[in-house]
Amino acid sequence: MDEFNADVVENRTDHMKYLPDMEVIESDIMEQVISGMEAYDYDKYTEADVKRALSKDKPDAEDFGALLSPAATPFIEEMAVRAQLETRKHFGNSINIFTPLYIANYCENYCIYCGFNCHNNIKRARLSFDEIEAEMKVIADTGLQEVLILTGESKKMSDVEYIGEACKIARKYFKVIGLEVYPMNSDEYAYLHKCGADYVTVFQETYNSDKYETLHLAGHKRVFPYRFNSQERAIMGGMRGVGFAALLGLADFRKDAYAVGTHAYLLQKKYPHAEIAFSCPRLRPIINNDKINPKDVHETQLLQVVCAYRIFMPFASITISTRECERFRNNVINIAATKISGGVNVGIGGHTGEEKGDEQFEISDGRTVEEVYDAIIKQGLQPVMSDYIYV
Repeated sequence: MDEFNADVVENRTDHMKYLPDMEVIESDIMEQVISGMEAYDYDKYTEADVKRALSKDKPDAEDFGALLSPAATPFIEEMAVRAQLETRKHFGNSINIFTPLYIANYCENYCIYCGFNCHNNIKRARLSFDEIEAEMKVIADTGLQEVLILTGESKKMSDVEYIGEACKIARKYFKVIGLEVYPMNSDEYAYLHKCGADYVTVFQETYNSDKYETLHLAGHKRVFPYRFNSQERAIMGGMRGVGFAALLGLADFRKDAYAVGTHAYLLQKKYPHAEIAFSCPRLRPIINNDKINPKDVHETQLLQVVCAYRIFMPFASITISTRECERFRNNVINIAATKISGGVNVGIGGHTGEEKGDEQFEISDGRTVEEVYDAIIKQGLQPVMSDYIYV
């Protein structure tokens, strides 16, 4: 360990303590989720438990645990059939298409697995408003009507007003605008909602707070409970939808997936009007560290997680990103996923062909929007560019 890293490790702040600028809300959801995850013993489940879960019309949290357990592995085909049935029942044949737009990659966090981390030597950039508009016009010209705006987690380089202006520009071109940016207070989310944002996605990365502490060495992201409560603050700020995810492979993926599902379930129970979405990302190689890959989350396990989410929360949207390969993405949209990205570039400014900053991670599926659209049709499914209309 070099001298700098040794100093960072030795002087780490308390990852469970809020910083002065962080809003504290009255909520017991984190305690419920963490206690449930810690009590979750996936090795206790049997074949009979899995069969029982699959036979129920409305599986509960205990059934969800069974579906994520090793005992469910021989039942992947049965889970896929049930998941497909629930997907078609609630979403028909519709598959939404969107693309992410990275507008900045400056970051103040030291997360050892992320290409954007503040100590990784990459090319940094922040798009001007003219450049953002040029990127959005190129994306809109493909026929897409939904965009996901992303930044690195630097409030200094990508402040709330900057992100808000990006949302205002996006509203000129798109019907649905999502955000995947740093966690904010509820009044900041309210401001971005006024600017045009519809939903917020936050990856908790891992729900194991001890593991989380060893992965996030510095920055606002180090504060575990503030990040955990991001979706609730976003709903309080008026966002109509929130997305949940753990970065599978950072810790015990079964426990993390169980926590993700429980978190989403409890929040929807508290806020029935909120739209719920899941993402199922696995670790991907990053610049200067190509050894970062999920060690225990193979495609079979990933499919199990996706199917368990669908069976447990049949109304939730599920996104499959370009972290996964073309073959897997084609298969999973036929089973459980309802949203897929196309024409993806994870660098800064890549849609216009003038990439100004380095990417966050390596993608696995580089198909254009048209290619993704055609692949959806070939499976007898219906590509949808927007499922929301403002009146």
